[in-house]
Amino acid sequence: MIALKETFGSDFVERVRSIFAEGGLFAQARNFEYRPQQQEMATAIARALEEERHLVVEAGTGVGKSLAYLVPAALFAIEQKKKAIISTHTINLQEQLLYKDIPIVKKILPIEFEAALMKGRQNYVCPRRLERALAQSNELFSTTEQAELVRLAEWARLTTDGSLSDLPIEPDPKVWTQVCSEAHICTAKTCGQNPRCFFQQARKRLIAADVVVMNHTLLFMLLGNPAEQEEREEGYLFPNDFLIFDEAHTLEQTASRQIGIGISQYGLRATIQRLYNPRTKKGLFTVTRDAAGVTLAASLGDEVERFFDAVDEQADFKKGRECRVREVDFVPDQITGRLTSLQARIGEVVRKTEDEFLKAELGELGRRISEAREGIGVFLQQSAREYVYWIERTGKAQQNLTLNAAPIDVAPVLRRMLFRDGCSSIMTSATLAVGRADLIYFRRRIGADDAEPLQLGSPFDFEKQMKLFIVRRMPEPRAEGYSEALAKWIEHFVEESEGRAFILFTSYRSMQQLAGEMEPFFVRQKMNLLVQGKGAPRSRLLEEFKTTPRSVLFGTDSFWMGVDVPGEALSNVIITRLPFAVPDHPLIEAKLELIQARGGDAFTEYSLPEAILKLRQGVGRLIRTKSDCGIVVILDNRIVTKTYGRAFLKALPECPVKIL
Repeated sequence: MIALKETFGSDFVERVRSIFAEGGLFAQARNFEYRPQQQEMATAIARALEEERHLVVEAGTGVGKSLAYLVPAALFAIEQKKKAIISTHTINLQEQLLYKDIPIVKKILPIEFEAALMKGRQNYVCPRRLERALAQSNELFSTTEQAELVRLAEWARLTTDGSLSDLPIEPDPKVWTQVCSEAHICTAKTCGQNPRCFFQQARKRLIAADVVVMNHTLLFMLLGNPAEQEEREEGYLFPNDFLIFDEAHTLEQTASRQIGIGISQYGLRATIQRLYNPRTKKGLFTVTRDAAGVTLAASLGDEVERFFDAVDEQADFKKGRECRVREVDFVPDQITGRLTSLQARIGEVVRKTEDEFLKAELGELGRRISEAREGIGVFLQQSAREYVYWIERTGKAQQNLTLNAAPIDVAPVLRRMLFRDGCSSIMTSATLAVGRADLIYFRRRIGADDAEPLQLGSPFDFEKQMKLFIVRRMPEPRAEGYSEALAKWIEHFVEESEGRAFILFTSYRSMQQLAGEMEPFFVRQKMNLLVQGKGAPRSRLLEEFKTTPRSVLFGTDSFWMGVDVPGEALSNVIITRLPFAVPDHPLIEAKLELIQARGGDAFTEYSLPEAILKLRQGVGRLIRTKSDCGIVVILDNRIVTKTYGRAFLKALPECPVKIL
């Protein structure tokens, strides 16, 4: 058997290598260009898959990494009867994979394979729940909500997709939660035979698919906890799967958020109001005619609000939207006992009810109440070890609170979940290294210490395509006259490039303030100023930037990465400040404290490498194709005046540098 596997392995690896060779299958594709880095990446992935090993690959911009992993993934999935799960951070990349890259691979490879997009089930309408909601609308919904329900019913009759992305107007969340697919209500047994149950139809496509595309958040929701993963004999979500993470630089952040606890005031209120809403006098307890349940849910709704009011009163939000909680019993626990009573009441009603559908609906709400009760208990007792606890203001007007807890160091958790023996997990991104080819910083952060590292450069000629300007004459960010100097140099460089510039900030407030001060300048220069956070979504800002001449875009966090503007529309990227994370978020603060408690240096072990990665991502917005060219401007003199500045410069592409 071993000899057979070795024969398959060497043959498989060589076949993948030959597909990307100068005279290989891909040479037949339009606009094909042989890239040795792409060939090396595809070959390394093929070898890791057939040897059931873990691999971490940094592939510079222009390598064509999506094709480099799709080809070995599709071939291996078909030939070994496995399933490739490809996880991305952004919707943009999911769409690129499904509508551009996978069709290319299907056309080129001499095999047929099926690919499917996996969305969370709550994205889909459930016709069975919709039908019941319509039948019980007088007992469940206000007149306004009933009108929304009718609108959703009309849409559900005509839609061919059945998911939120197909709805022209976002639905009322209170109504949608009562008609969307739910795990214990919309099941293969109850809805599997209904051709109009879009989630169950999507599920059948997923089971049949060889390649499944999803996002990191959904993947971690489905993976469950480390203990559940360790109990699996093989695979991650399916018995025979393997994982490929693209945009892997976002993995630690996403995992921290999903593995932890989040108890939302809005969510708990909505769950209780689905049982009974005193304002509308509607809910499942009115459907079941349960007077005791009505009384309990009505009083508990008020008690939940009083509990969160007490939390708000104790919390100190001076630093922003988050407030860290360091002590046990931050507020008295006057709520978990009452939630237990509500859970017991739901159980009583379920036992009395003969209607199987109502039982399932009530059972789902009972599970949510139970999870909230457990989460509040853990939060108040701080019983999860080596976790950080904090309260966050949420919602558009920040009028709701969320209780959060997350592991400070996710590496041990991810090591157990993703990097098990007998499985294969591939990580890739254009920015993982902070000065070392072994990618050790990233590997340690995510628990991939034993994974094989591979760093591949970009095929672009940065010496010819890019020029870096560093303004030594800028005052330091905290010095007097900094804002005036910042405006002056931005004016200078956007005039040089005739607009066509991204101005990247590390502070939302500073960006808004400077945008207001500089608006008259852009009007005089007939430049189109676009500012993030003024109502338009990121996709619309990008589209306007690409299509409107002489555009200048002021952006913060989300514009540093995952944004693709090839061609002349973007010819200038200005970095206003080195992107050191301000340790005002409780999770970052706790990470720094943990490093210090272990005897390390928080600046060199966390703050500096994280800032280097983010700077690389920001600079990476400029050159997206072989024909792109332009300038990068760094308006932070610390890159040449501080000793750590060398680490930033070393991590950037080699290109001509001019210091002013």
